[in-house]
Amino acid sequence: MPAGEGRLFENYPVSEEFYDEVFNRKGGVRKHYQKVVNYFSKLSPEEFNELNQHARISFVNQGVTFAVYSDSSEGIERVFPFDLFPRILTAREWEKIEKGVKQRVVALNEFLWDIYHDKKILKDRIIPYELVLNSKFYNKEMIGLEPAGRVYIHISGTDIIRHKDGNFYVLEDNARSPSGVSYVLSNRTTMKRTLPDIFFHYNISPVEDYPQNLLSMMESLAPEGVAQPNCVVLTPGIYNSAYYEHAFLAHNMGIELVEGRDLFVDRNFVYMKTIYGPKKVDVIYRRIDDDFLDPLVFNPESVLGVPGIMGAYRAGNVTLINAPGTGVADDKAVYAYVPDIIRYYLGEEPILNNVETYICERKEDRKYVLENIDKLVVKPVDESGGYGLLIGPKATKKEIEEYRKKIQRNPRKYIAQPVMSLSVHPTYIEEEKRFEPRHIDLRTFFLMGKGFSYILKGGLTRVALKKGSLVVNSSQGGGSKDTWIMEG
Repeated sequence: MPAGEGRLFENYPVSEEFYDEVFNRKGGVRKHYQKVVNYFSKLSPEEFNELNQHARISFVNQGVTFAVYSDSSEGIERVFPFDLFPRILTAREWEKIEKGVKQRVVALNEFLWDIYHDKKILKDRIIPYELVLNSKFYNKEMIGLEPAGRVYIHISGTDIIRHKDGNFYVLEDNARSPSGVSYVLSNRTTMKRTLPDIFFHYNISPVEDYPQNLLSMMESLAPEGVAQPNCVVLTPGIYNSAYYEHAFLAHNMGIELVEGRDLFVDRNFVYMKTIYGPKKVDVIYRRIDDDFLDPLVFNPESVLGVPGIMGAYRAGNVTLINAPGTGVADDKAVYAYVPDIIRYYLGEEPILNNVETYICERKEDRKYVLENIDKLVVKPVDESGGYGLLIGPKATKKEIEEYRKKIQRNPRKYIAQPVMSLSVHPTYIEEEKRFEPRHIDLRTFFLMGKGFSYILKGGLTRVALKKGSLVVNSSQGGGSKDTWIMEG
């Protein structure tokens, strides 16, 4: 065990293979973690278990849940797993992350405007035409359309890891409707209720201002001439895995949570049904995918969306957040070109690293992937939540052969990357009654409106609770930690 630490850290293995966020390779505690480690070291397993139960009760009382879907079930509602040992980033580390995230989102926003208007980046052959225009998320309805403030990505979630070299890498961009921010706020509430004393030892950036900033961003994008916009959150309904978040955000912003059946369009204006009669809606934070947004334009069988809403959007009478068609920016094949996108539009070098990526649509990349699939992570370009992944070193021969056939049948759908060594963080394992290293990542949340930008100082640290697992998604058995940004 690391020298001088208590029973909860007994036999804690200091990693040579991965970057440990808390302990250096000699077993010493990193300076910014010293007070937290000292605090937990004084607790017995019994005392810590009692605190764990308090945290779990706090989550139950807050109603913090998520749904897991499988072939055998429509959705199992579960309390979100939470680990009491916080993840801490220094002010210097956070400064780089913040600048890098903002640079990335600003460049991707410029990219989206370009591909739906002048297509200069395609004409200059920085990115292949077919890669963009054949993307599942390229929305032809957006061609030539000017969104409010020329902003497409109003809410983005950038997933960041720390590799064994100690440097930060962007694992993927989430530009459609990134989820998880409600867990950031709930984690902080739970930490303050369970371990109030520990907050006196650190100067930590607050996260509680996110809902108000989200509302301010929405209001900044009101249609022309609307001084006091009526904003709503549009949810697919209670069976959606992120429904808790939809309800949480609407409640904390003080605005209505609506389903498609609560809205209607008349003469290119959107209205909400109320007991007092129709009420005009100006800004919609929609948590419904493009395909289901308007049955008159997209999927005619959709009962989740609002017939005619795209007509109101084209007319400039309602703002949709995020804009339709933003999915091209988080297509995992486009991800490989983000460093070039940053250089092209901003004339800057990327602040945050990309992970080396092989695009299976390219003949030479595909050949390499098929020959080395057992050493790579292969991902569908259009999936999220950790679904559809193949982690080569941990896959069976049968799984590898099946995946080879999938790639050969539809190469555009897949990319591959080397296995990245996600950093590890002490995480309490109840069965063992002690802390063990588990892999983590960080999802940051950035808001962009008309003359408005804001980054949540903390983000969601996700932790792979299964020993050795590199998949941190809650849908795949992951949990989360409170993320502390040290000020000054």
